[in-house]
Amino acid sequence: MNEKTSEKFTFQAEIKKLLDLLSHSLYQNREIAIRELISNASDALDKYRFLALTDASIKDEQPLEIRLEPDTENRILGICDNGVGMTHAELIENIGTIAHSGSLDFLKNADGDEKEEVSLIGKFGVGFYSAFMLADKVEVLTRSYQDESGWKWESDGTGSFTIEPQEGLERGTSIRLHLRKDLDEFTNDTRLKFILNKYSTFVPYPIKLGEELVNDQPPIWLEPKTQLTQEQYDGFYQYLAHNGEEQARWHLHLSSDSPFQFHSILYCPQSNMELMGFGRTEHGISLCAKRILVQNDNRDLLPEYLRFIYGLVDSADLPLNISRESLQDNTIFRKIQKVLVKRVLSHLASMAKDDEEKYLEFYRQFGSCLREGIGTDFENRDTIAKLLRFPSSNGTSENELVSLEAYLKRADESQKQIYYLGGNDYNTITKNPNLEIFRKQGIEVFYLPDPMDEIVLSNLMKFEDHDIVSIDSSDVKLPGDTDKEEDSEEKSEKKEEQKEPLSPEFEKVISLFEEELKDDVESVTKSDRLTDSPCCLVMPEGAISSQLQKVLSMNNKDFPTTKRILEINPDAELIKRLCTLSSNADQHAFIKQCGRQLFWNASLMTGIATSPEEITSNIQNMMEELAQKRSPIIT
Repeated sequence: MNEKTSEKFTFQAEIKKLLDLLSHSLYQNREIAIRELISNASDALDKYRFLALTDASIKDEQPLEIRLEPDTENRILGICDNGVGMTHAELIENIGTIAHSGSLDFLKNADGDEKEEVSLIGKFGVGFYSAFMLADKVEVLTRSYQDESGWKWESDGTGSFTIEPQEGLERGTSIRLHLRKDLDEFTNDTRLKFILNKYSTFVPYPIKLGEELVNDQPPIWLEPKTQLTQEQYDGFYQYLAHNGEEQARWHLHLSSDSPFQFHSILYCPQSNMELMGFGRTEHGISLCAKRILVQNDNRDLLPEYLRFIYGLVDSADLPLNISRESLQDNTIFRKIQKVLVKRVLSHLASMAKDDEEKYLEFYRQFGSCLREGIGTDFENRDTIAKLLRFPSSNGTSENELVSLEAYLKRADESQKQIYYLGGNDYNTITKNPNLEIFRKQGIEVFYLPDPMDEIVLSNLMKFEDHDIVSIDSSDVKLPGDTDKEEDSEEKSEKKEEQKEPLSPEFEKVISLFEEELKDDVESVTKSDRLTDSPCCLVMPEGAISSQLQKVLSMNNKDFPTTKRILEINPDAELIKRLCTLSSNADQHAFIKQCGRQLFWNASLMTGIATSPEEITSNIQNMMEELAQKRSPIIT
């Protein structure tokens, strides 16, 4: 390439939109741009430090630092570091594209206080572009540790950028902000010190304004808890999280000196960004050895179901040059892992015990993550199970959540199972006919409109010696049932002995229903669980629930579905009338038609509707038949 050649590139379409939003002051707090650029500089120094630890050939004696260079006369602010720098390709990749275009949708949809209070910039990989909140032109001078010469990147933020070779650059990156006309304050030393003290006090590298060291705050994770203020904890959280929150929901300051040494501060955010549709969160924990940052995105210290936690862990017992691959084999690392998980879960358990409402606020945000631990963390499964919360028939809305322990405290001593029912939504579940016997006997049932909760409970299977079962299953045993411990053959024989004889008319209706539905149901039987509704569908013994089958079949078209049992209530008025009609063979076709419609109705109630055209046609035919029997004569 000709050394004097300047190349012109067009920004990715999403970046053009983002730059337009930023240049028109979407965020009133412009000073966060300084925070983001300082953070990027710190990341570049982290990367160089780690590379130097693993490859001594690239290490030099130059102290790692960040410098601010304000030029009042020319209204330029420079932010410089001597980190890894960027190659030509990295300039295009890092500054020409955006990692998470989903953030744009949120930015465009944000309104009111959300725009002023929520900063998503650094969180979604667009921290550099915040420079255009301050500048109408940005220059980036950079030389990678891998290259002999460097590059100059330049853009006015209107849609394109240029890159040209630049000689005489030291390793690292210098960002030069040509400030907007009304932003001279960002070349004022006093103003810059205020911003740096507010946002960047805990950056682990010297930040210099001229010759003055601005950040001299010691690492607070090494300080005794009794000597730290809430403001210090908040400041460190803001440094770690960069999510616009002034304060975490809660924090844990942990220390251990024996049998191994480590210090840690962990933070739980106020909000779960996954609930806003931004995909899976990957915070990671900053890992230090003897106060020196080794990794700033370690995702192995805490399991996936605790991925929402920010934090830092520092241990003098870890070697400085440890690699990610060798961490899992390090005994100290594994012990720290175990302690951190235990302490986080213990903190949540204490919160749930001491302040249930505060815990529920946490759970509504992060319960969707926490419940994943049931299927992955078998060592702590019982502890996690006690932290789960679900809506139930004991409440008045889906916002009232109940623990498994609270459920069992209210249950009758003779109750040996924990009952739940899934469905499309809360209101649909409350109308499911399978609930009738439970309401009649005053037995609490968990309502699970979220299919993931049903997967979690199916995975858990037991809690405190109580089987967890869906009430649309033949496995259900109501309090007082005595045949729970008998094998299936004995139970079947006993049921046959205990059955009251069915009337010939009811048997005929059952027979006609079975003939009509032989390809759709496993069997048609008399129901002992219904009090008002004419029928319901239940799963055969040992099968998973209807709702769970629906969810699994949606993700796998070849998933084998289980035929259900259609239970009929002989006391329902419709069934009584069909029994009366059954003595007339001319009415058998109509009874079959009713059986087909009842099956479809019951399927709709479970959220598994099939053949909508046939359902509609059958209803229309029945309506036409009824209309023909009505008279136009006024009596």
